Amino acid sequence: MTAAAPGYRIVRDDGEHDSVTRLSFSDYDAAYDELERFYAATCCSDDRIEYSIVEVKTSVSDI
Repeated sequence: MTAAAPGYRIVRDDGEHDSVTRLSFSDYDAAYDELERFYAATCCSDDRIEYSIVEVKTSVSDI
């Protein structure tokens, strides 16, 4: 039996990876809260990187 367990990740819109993109979350709200904290810390930067939250489904198999 295979079940899909949804999760969420933050991805950079430029496709690069950093400390924020290494995180994963069990729900959208947790990912949003983390991204909000990150943006608050970098609010005035001219080199602001854009991020998106995406749903990730992983397969879990019962053998």
